[in-house]
Amino acid sequence: MIDPREERPLAALLAPDILALLDDAPQAVAVETEELHPADLADVAEALPVARVPALLAALPGDRAAAVMEYLSEDLRTEVLEALTTAQAADLLAQMTPDDRADALEELDEETADEILEAIPAAAREETERLLSYDPETAGGLMTTQIVTVRETSTAEAAVAEVRAIARAGRREAMNTIYVVDAAGLLVGVLSLRELLAAPEGAPVSEIAWTEVVSIPPTADRSEAARLIAEYDLVALPVVDENGRALGMVTVDDVIDAIQEEQTESVQRFGGLEALDESYTQTGFAEMVRKRVGWLSVLFVGGMFTTLAMGRFEDELNKALVLSLFLPLIIASGGNSGSQATSLIIRALAMGELRTRDWWRVVLRELPTALTLGAILGTIGVLRVLIWQLAGWSDYGADYERLAWTVGAALLGVVTIGSMVGAMLPFLLRRFGFDPATASAPFVATIVDVTGIVIYFSVAVWLLR
Repeated sequence: MIDPREERPLAALLAPDILALLDDAPQAVAVETEELHPADLADVAEALPVARVPALLAALPGDRAAAVMEYLSEDLRTEVLEALTTAQAADLLAQMTPDDRADALEELDEETADEILEAIPAAAREETERLLSYDPETAGGLMTTQIVTVRETSTAEAAVAEVRAIARAGRREAMNTIYVVDAAGLLVGVLSLRELLAAPEGAPVSEIAWTEVVSIPPTADRSEAARLIAEYDLVALPVVDENGRALGMVTVDDVIDAIQEEQTESVQRFGGLEALDESYTQTGFAEMVRKRVGWLSVLFVGGMFTTLAMGRFEDELNKALVLSLFLPLIIASGGNSGSQATSLIIRALAMGELRTRDWWRVVLRELPTALTLGAILGTIGVLRVLIWQLAGWSDYGADYERLAWTVGAALLGVVTIGSMVGAMLPFLLRRFGFDPATASAPFVATIVDVTGIVIYFSVAVWLLR
């Protein structure tokens, strides 16, 4: 088993020293670690025994401890908050950024979260409740309300003073992105801190700012936020209500975290299991079995149809045993072509390149591609049988010329069907509200296995009768 400390050499090196300080001189911890980035100090906390992490956080200034909490893994952060008293947890969370505070509360059980939320100061509580009201999968669920705004009527000097006052008032994310609002609070422009500092003296902010502002509603899916940030090379994306009033912003670091989480879930579903709620190492035995047994059972039942299909052609198989030698080749080719197609379509849907209504475009593109691939593999299959015959490697008393055409025709049909099933299944699942990633390679392979056997033996009955 890999020791997590091996992946954090700095944390493994510092952890013993931090433990010694916590025992002998806890008041010195803050000074000794003040040069460490909060992320590095969070790695040190991950390397400590869980029971000692609250002591480490207590030895740090409040804002410093809050910054470290934001970098802790979800599992450790939850354990730490549950180990603290309600007052201690509330004090720590109140100093975190609003979006991270909401995320931390969402990880707790409802009763504990409500108790801590009640103990948080009123302004922070109201802000947090507003963020918690949004679906975590949306832009509103990702955004922070700590947005830096200046009035459009301000001069450059007055705007700099406003930004300086905001920075001195407390922590802010993406301070280099400044949004311009009118008297009603509507978002009307955006500019960078550099553009503001470089502006001519006395210049109105309205003349400096870019008026073409890319924004997103709070109900939009987080994948749309990721797409806009990537497309326009943004550090932050403003979130606005239906009237155009600025509610907050989604920062690129939150989008990266969301993408990583979403991709992890997709990969797990694509592998034929339910997405894990926790990390692999933190998932218990019973939960791991529960997450995996469902799809395995479905695939096993699908495999029964494969057996039934083979049973249907038992007589033909007994009469020409040589057919069984090429059965794995046929099935594998169909499954592989289906997996290729479903992988491409699922990714295109996830990236917004395709919509559900674009299924016909995929048919027009995938059908000739599938026929060409099937023809190529079919040709290779024909040559394989003929070379086998010429080399005299096996003699089953078969008509190898007809067998070659059987294999070639079956490969053409199986690869074509496999590709079309793999391409259309994600659209079908999305049409009925399911995650397209559910069209996993094992699922596609199971469907194609059955159709592949039927096609192969049907062609064999027709050509070899």
